[in-house]
Formats: sequence, structure tokens, C-alpha cells
Amino acid sequence: MIRPFEWMLALRYLRARRQEGFISVIAWFSLLGIMLGVATLIIVMSVMNGFREELLSRILGLNGHLTVQAGPEGLADFDPLAEAVRRVDGVTLVTPVIEGQVMATARGVANGALVRGLRAEDLRRRGMLADSLRTGSLDDFAGGDAVIVGSRLAGRMGLMVGDRITLISPKGNVTAFGTVPRMRAYRIVGTFEIGMHEYDSTFVFMPLDAAQTYFRLPGKVSHLEVMIRDPYDIGARRAEIAAATPGAGRVHDWQQTNRSFFNALQVERNVMFLILTLIIVVAAFNIVSSMIMLVKDKTRDIAILRTMGAGRGSVMRVFLIAGASVGIIGTAAGFVLGLVFCLNIETIRQTIQMLTGSDLFSAEIYFLSKLPAKIDPWEVTTVVIMALVLTFLATLYPSWRAARLDPVEALRYE
Repeated sequence: MIRPFEWMLALRYLRARRQEGFISVIAWFSLLGIMLGVATLIIVMSVMNGFREELLSRILGLNGHLTVQAGPEGLADFDPLAEAVRRVDGVTLVTPVIEGQVMATARGVANGALVRGLRAEDLRRRGMLADSLRTGSLDDFAGGDAVIVGSRLAGRMGLMVGDRITLISPKGNVTAFGTVPRMRAYRIVGTFEIGMHEYDSTFVFMPLDAAQTYFRLPGKVSHLEVMIRDPYDIGARRAEIAAATPGAGRVHDWQQTNRSFFNALQVERNVMFLILTLIIVVAAFNIVSSMIMLVKDKTRDIAILRTMGAGRGSVMRVFLIAGASVGIIGTAAGFVLGLVFCLNIETIRQTIQMLTGSDLFSAEIYFLSKLPAKIDPWEVTTVVIMALVLTFLATLYPSWRAARLDPVEALRYE
């Protein structure tokens, strides 16, 4: 049981006085190190979780969870195949899509683009895409010359709704003078902004009929995009979809398509966790050194306490409380600082950008237009518990050394 005088002595030892001011400064630096270590670990893990979550939601929201990919000749009779896939348990949406690479030009500016042809009703069912429409209307997404382009692509070419953009296909028309690239101008009926630079600067959507005409795939599509209820439950669904579409094409899922990318993110996340944990470890070692110096400085006080009847347990608890207080206060401060920073991270980023005049989170490099942060309660709990355990372990040896001090020997050398 901890007695009141043990709390009083422990807190008194931590307060800076002229005699032990240097020791108290070391203890405060240890507290600051633990606070920064815990806050940094929470912030970095939350940002990496948010980064992965945002990328995953955008990739899956636009590309589908599984794909039935046909060969270069295309997939014929795709509506019966799509209906067969819809009957598979867990499937929520099947979209016939034509996809092809083109060169987009307008106002003297050229840019590579990816054309995706799909029906207007399928476009409306894609909640992420329908909700991200910035200008124009999906009601105009019809006819042989209507397209919807990404906002960054439109901005780069200085285009607005009603302007025309020319698409050039590398698969040209064969003439007596050789192969001539196929060109056609389309009217922009809307712009979208997903928030992912790759999509906003390269994607062009057009009606399925127009895409079939442009890419010369009459009555065919490139592939079927399949959405399922649980994107992580793809093993069984992939086998069932393959059985429902025999000979139609190869079935692959989002994990196969983006495996190397998300594996790299996971490896980076684990390495960052280990590196940043060293900050807390170093702060814990500072607690060890400050407590050892405090024990050495308080040798006479310990001897007097022992001669007055204080047991070894009481002496040990005094220094345990002193060291643990540094760890608990530092961890609590780091916890609060980390949460506040994560909850206001985009505001903080914009403020720093405004003050420094530099772009801290370029969309061209990091794919996303905003800095995301997703706080994982289990990760935060793990970080807090780890910091408390490390700081408690750091106080054990100095406290044990103080408790083992012989009062007779201590007073003799004083």
C-alpha cells in the first residue's frame, strides 16, 4: 500500500531545486521525449492508415473488386454473362466496361488518357463517381459524342462543360498510305473529382455505345467489373464467378492487381513503427539515467529514512512513483497531442503551407489531394500501453538500487 509520505517525497524529488536542478531538467527532457515519441507514433500510424484507407476506397470504388477480363477481341454476349455473375452470392453490382488508352488533345495541349465506356445507369450506380461530379449533369451522359472528364485533366487543358476534346486512338485506320491514327472530337458534358490525382488527370468516361463504336468493338466489351459485399472475402467469390463465366476470360481481383503496392505500404508502415518506437526507448533510457542520478544524489535522505523506520519497500515505491510519474504524464500528454494533431491535420497542413508558401502534400506525388488520417483505437491503445510499460521497466533498476542501499554505509561516507 502506498503511503502519503511516499507520494510527497516522490513529487518533491521531481521538482527543480537549486541542489538537484540538473537532475530535474533531465527528468523533464525524458518527459518531453516520451510525449513526442507517443504523439509522433500516433500521428504517423494514423496518417498511414488514412492513406491506405483512402487509396483502397478510391481504387475499389472506381475499378471494382473483381474483373472478368476478356482478350483483345473483346467479350461478346456480355449481358447474359453479367446476369449469371449477378446471381452469385455476395455480388452487388456487375458493370460491362470498355477500356482503352488514348491521347487527349485540346487547345494545343496533349495528355495521355484512359477511356472507360459504360452505360449511364451503371455510372449512376457507382456512388463514388456519381457523388464526385463537380460540373455538368449525368442526364447529358448520352449520345455518340458525350464524355465526362477528370477535373485536373480539364483544368490542364483549360476546358469547361460544353467544350470539345479530341481523342486519338493508337489503333488507327488502315489506309493505302499506312495506318492513320483514329481521331474524333467529343463534347464535355461534365467533370468529376475523385480526389486521387491519377484518376482526376487521366480518366475519361463515355457512353458504352459510343465506346464500342470508337474502339471498334460492336456488341462487345473489354471486361466485366464486379462489386461484392465484402471486398476482403474474394477467395470463394472468385472461384464462383469463374465457374459462372466458363471460357469468358480470366478472373482476377483487386488484391492481385495491387498486391505489390499495398505490400509496399504495409512494409513501410511496419518499419516506421519500429523506427519511431526507438524515440520512446531513448526517452525510457533517459528516465533510467535521471533516476540513477537522483538516487545517488539522495543517498543521505535514503539512509535517514531507513534509520527512521522506513522499509525497503517504501524507499523503492518513492522512486517508482517518481519515475512512473514522468512516464504517465509524458504518455498522457503525447496521447492528447497526437489525437488533436490527427483530428486537425488537414487544417494544420494548409496553415503551414500558407505560412511557408510550399506544397507539403503534392497530389502528383502522393496520389491524394488531401492529407488523410484515420485513428485506429487498437493501435493507439497499443502505443500507450507500450510507452507505459517501457517507462515502468525503466524505473525498476534505479528503484531497486535505492531500496538495496545500506544506511550505515551511506551515512559513513557522507
